[in-house]
Amino acid sequence: MRGPGDTICRMACAKNLVPDGPPAYMKGMKRWIPFLKSEKTVAVVRLSGVISAGNRGLSDEKIGPVLEKAFSKGKPSAVALIINSPGGSPVQSSLIGARIRRLSDEKSVPVFAFVEDVAASGGYWLAAAADEIYADQSSVLGSIGVISAGFGLEDFIARHGVHRRVYTAGTSKSMLDPFKAENPEDVDRLKTILEQIHHVFIDHVKTRRAGKLDADQDLFNGEVRIGAQAVKAGLADGLGHMKTVMKDRFGEKCNFRTYGVKRGLLGRFGASAAEGMAGAVEERIEFARYGL
Repeated sequence: MRGPGDTICRMACAKNLVPDGPPAYMKGMKRWIPFLKSEKTVAVVRLSGVISAGNRGLSDEKIGPVLEKAFSKGKPSAVALIINSPGGSPVQSSLIGARIRRLSDEKSVPVFAFVEDVAASGGYWLAAAADEIYADQSSVLGSIGVISAGFGLEDFIARHGVHRRVYTAGTSKSMLDPFKAENPEDVDRLKTILEQIHHVFIDHVKTRRAGKLDADQDLFNGEVRIGAQAVKAGLADGLGHMKTVMKDRFGEKCNFRTYGVKRGLLGRFGASAAEGMAGAVEERIEFARYGL
């Protein structure tokens, strides 16, 4: 028994539209002939830079609409996340990671993370939101810890005859004022906060990488691992690059559809040059922590 596709093909061949049947001719008809088999599509989203709220960094506000479109448009077979981030805001990392998981579950679309230079701290939080993680042999992964840094300027202002005047309602309102000497009680409070956030991070990684982590290694002390070491520790599933792994998984002819954040008119013409420069310096410092 022959279907309508055979009739279309015979008509096309009779008119010399195609030399040997359907391959070239049918490509343009796949959109409106439902029984023709289409190649699989992989949606690609790049998550790059320092993670922070606002316009300068990688935030849920900026990348959220991109992820929504990537998971929804054209029924992709998978979403590939290309990650190159030294980390940043724990909250923004959590928001982005939660959105990735929600969309993956709602759309029944698997997620693959591909680490370029680095997926450290919050960057690894994003990678762990994927179902599988792949890295280059020189990629930096891990840094599962929390850090807070600042400056103490009380001696500087004293040498220059500057007097700090602060008035508060609440004994802890001016905690860790950089223009005052460190208060041991303030330091203890900060360490408590950092420990609590660290435990949230650890729980996220243990949940997402359940059954894959090497129990004999201390993976949560803030250290990083490179390429094959990360795979051995269970922080990644293998070494590989996005197109190679996705073609092995979904076929040599799978299509890649890339989604990204669109820059506004002011951004394209450099109207916020000062802000952009400040963001670039901050990002450079964060990447430099990993020798990059």
